[in-house]
Amino acid sequence: MVLDNRSAVRKVLIITLLLNLFVMALKALVGSWTGSLSLIADALHSVTDSANNILGLVTTRFSSPQPDRDHPYGHQKFEAVAALGIAAFLGIACFEILQGAVDRIIHGGEPIKIAPSELWLLLIVLGVNIFVAFYERSVGHRVGSAILIADAKHTMSDVWVTITVLAGLIGIWQGNVLNLPQLQWLDVVLAFPVALLVFRSGWSVIKDNLPWLVDEMAIAPEAIAVIALSIPGVINCHDIASRGLLGRQVFIEMHIIVDADDVETAHRITEEVEARLEEKFNPVRVLIHVEPPQYKSDRISYEPKLEK
Repeated sequence: MVLDNRSAVRKVLIITLLLNLFVMALKALVGSWTGSLSLIADALHSVTDSANNILGLVTTRFSSPQPDRDHPYGHQKFEAVAALGIAAFLGIACFEILQGAVDRIIHGGEPIKIAPSELWLLLIVLGVNIFVAFYERSVGHRVGSAILIADAKHTMSDVWVTITVLAGLIGIWQGNVLNLPQLQWLDVVLAFPVALLVFRSGWSVIKDNLPWLVDEMAIAPEAIAVIALSIPGVINCHDIASRGLLGRQVFIEMHIIVDADDVETAHRITEEVEARLEEKFNPVRVLIHVEPPQYKSDRISYEPKLEK
């Protein structure tokens, strides 16, 4: 069975795009008012949120799970490629944050001026970010969308970034009130953990999507063999291969030997195997090759060839 979740994904991406544009504008506005390096960097991070939403909208236009002549296995790897694009954006944001922090350490800068009203605006930004992260993650897991789950992780990193920046600005505000100019350095110091959080989020996105792109094993062949051999009439199964990601789309190929004297009976047995695998691992596409009894093999899956 092939599931098409693109309509639900597009709806979420449009809503979050509008919210991310609002967040980005508010951070940039407060950052320009206060001269905060960490807040301007955070606004840059939010630029990537909006860019990711636009990238996701473009990607879902082309990532149909339905096969066609040119893409007989569907187009869902477009979605994984987009998720890696998110990781690239995170890498750029990390570099920009570190570059700005080092520049401030070397050349200095104007003191940051922050007012309680600006801190309240940042609390609104934080609330919007939290809503977007949980909304995207919830819908992403429900419909099995890699792009939404990846973007939710990115937005969650933005939540921690905003909390860190907000804590630093509160410290600077108190420093201004108590005449402690040394607290101005909080803005630069906190820029480094912000960069670390951004990098960690990007690495997580890469780790989650790379198996899909390199056709890593999706399901242990032993687990597939147990299900196949539980079907009456299946004598042997071997050379089992699987790829894809559970919950998104899995492809299974296998060779089996059946106890059947005619094609119709063999076909009925293989259909039962397919139905049981679909029930367990849906969505999944199964390809079964029926072989004669003399082809019986104990090799459940493919083993690496030893170099001579």
